[in-house]
Amino acid sequence: MKIQFFGATKTVTGSCFLLDVEDKSILVDCGIFQEYDKEYLNFEPFPFNPKKIDLVIITHAHLDHSALIPKLAKYGLKCRILCSPATKDLLEIMLFDALKVQKNNKHEKLIYEEEDIFRALKLIEPLPYNKIFNFNGISIKLIDAGHILGSSSVIITSSNGKKIVFSGDIGRKGNPIIRDPENITEADYVVIESTYGNRLHKTLDDSINELIQAIKDTFKKDGNVIIPAFAVGRTQDILYILNKAVKQGMLEPINVYLDSPLAEEATRIYLSYPEVFDDEAKKQIWNKNHSAIKLHFMETVDDSRRINEIKSRAVIIAGSGMCQGGRVVYHLIHNLHREECSVIFAGFQARGTLGRKIVDGEKEVHILGRTVPVRAKIYTIGGFSAHGDQKELLDWLSTIQTNPELFLVHGEPEIIESFKEAIDRQFHFKCYIPERLSVYELA
Repeated sequence: MKIQFFGATKTVTGSCFLLDVEDKSILVDCGIFQEYDKEYLNFEPFPFNPKKIDLVIITHAHLDHSALIPKLAKYGLKCRILCSPATKDLLEIMLFDALKVQKNNKHEKLIYEEEDIFRALKLIEPLPYNKIFNFNGISIKLIDAGHILGSSSVIITSSNGKKIVFSGDIGRKGNPIIRDPENITEADYVVIESTYGNRLHKTLDDSINELIQAIKDTFKKDGNVIIPAFAVGRTQDILYILNKAVKQGMLEPINVYLDSPLAEEATRIYLSYPEVFDDEAKKQIWNKNHSAIKLHFMETVDDSRRINEIKSRAVIIAGSGMCQGGRVVYHLIHNLHREECSVIFAGFQARGTLGRKIVDGEKEVHILGRTVPVRAKIYTIGGFSAHGDQKELLDWLSTIQTNPELFLVHGEPEIIESFKEAIDRQFHFKCYIPERLSVYELA
């Protein structure tokens, strides 16, 4: 058995790992690189032959884990693609949106075409949580990773009993809407994400209070609040939190403009999977009086443009989460230079992205060929992250009763090193920090 690492090595995005086990090649995830200095890799030939892959498993629908599936199909993938049922539904909207973003960004060449998406979708076979998929003597099981709707950790057991776990992205305990991550008790090898492996998030209650106060302070100044939001996961959480805050009298009824057709479609998919919600979300979302906020869906480009005529007291949630495209960039052009406005970042900002530049305190940024001064108040509220922090990642590892070897992925270099030091202090697990294209022989 051996594993090869093709992405998410000393960087956060581009998840792609190839496991060779018992003469079968299993690819876990195939996502795009979103860091500016690595985007070129999305257009490079795969460092493996898609025609020779025997099975693909997708941990969840976020594009840094899934968006190159159509490229696999374009270059000859014929095998089944396993993922949870909710992930399958989300991929059916997200892959087309990713292609639209490519076209809007006017790339000289596209990574794939629409027919490649259709070809890939036909290969997807949904696998419910905790159901065993037998593949030539190899056992495969998905468990709930608690990150976004349908997110999974993958447990692969060879015929000789060797077990390797791919964590996917591990969520937080107590996050809105979806259930807490399921734990594992045994493994010989674990490929684990490290996105926030060097820090602790604020509590959810503290983050909610900070969000509410930021909105109140901005409205006092007659400004707008811009929230660049990831269409799947973060948007649904924020809508849920704002709605609950209005219900409980923590906020006056507010106008919320959801300017992301993808987020609107994803929200409808979320509502179709109440069985994976936590108990509180089931009560809140299915209550007939759940519409406390004044929620406006911006379906067309003209709808989006009309928001720019609103100069005050609007909460605008728009994609994309890292401000690398989507409708949020136009709202930043109209609001980022205004001192009375605020921009609230509620998710990870990869290096080189527009969102990261704003978070890092640049005084002016370039958007669509324009130089825009940054005068709005910038908030970074890490407690809304759908990723577990260092303590939560360590807690997830602490339930393992065996002595696995760990491969630390999905983190910037200094964050992975910090996470490794924390693991070394608490456990006796052997840790590796893979390089891209590195190969490890497993017993």
